[in-house]
Amino acid sequence: MGFLDKLFNAEQASLREDWKVLNRIEQLEEIKKASYNKPAVIFKHSISCGISGMAKYKLEENWNFQDEDLDFYYLDLINNRPVSNAVAQTFNVVHQSPQILVIKDGVSIYDTSHHMVGVPAIKKALEA
Repeated sequence: MGFLDKLFNAEQASLREDWKVLNRIEQLEEIKKASYNKPAVIFKHSISCGISGMAKYKLEENWNFQDEDLDFYYLDLINNRPVSNAVAQTFNVVHQSPQILVIKDGVSIYDTSHHMVGVPAIKKALEA
């Protein structure tokens, strides 16, 4: 097992238990359909980027959503580049990293990146 494999496995192991891993393009259609009943958030994370690491830390430290509030998807874009590209195309957003997208009724109603990634941004998008 190489260094990046170990890092990737450690990164996934450190995820909150209520976060779902997004690693298949087919999941995007499932997310769109489910978002008619419950909003979803996609967090695009680069495991090799310090800014992305800080964004992930901020999300985890301030997370106060319940499972019934929204579905949260974690996307390691380094190891899942085709999925990351499909997210940008499917939801008509420019690729950024780190980035969050709020999906409701099948479309991205909000996306932001870098230092704006955080719980307050998600809450504001859900209130709109």
